[in-house]
Amino acid sequence: MKNIVLLSLLFLGTAGDAQNKNAKASIEVDGVCMMCKTRIEKASIKTKGVKYANWNVKSHELKLIFDEQKTTLKEIKQNIIAVGHDTKEMKAKDEIYNSIDACCKYRDEKVVKDHQDN
Repeated sequence: MKNIVLLSLLFLGTAGDAQNKNAKASIEVDGVCMMCKTRIEKASIKTKGVKYANWNVKSHELKLIFDEQKTTLKEIKQNIIAVGHDTKEMKAKDEIYNSIDACCKYRDEKVVKDHQDN
């Protein structure tokens, strides 16, 4: 009986620690154009463990599939802000944001409006 209890506890302990190799997540990332899309997706995919990244220009939604054993959402977001794009929880440093192309300045209302008009 002791062996069954021990095996059950061991199984439950390892099952609780299992992480998803194909975790899905969706996060909001600021940007305005196809150049932003390329930059955001490239930063995401370069993160070890990210298998899929697709950013929607209109909705600003980044859909991800990633291995939770290799990375976290926080690490993915850090790589995105490192190339100049804000997420809801994390903001890119001003000097990095200022280095992105003029048409990608999503913090500038005039640039955003220009992209909405097109």
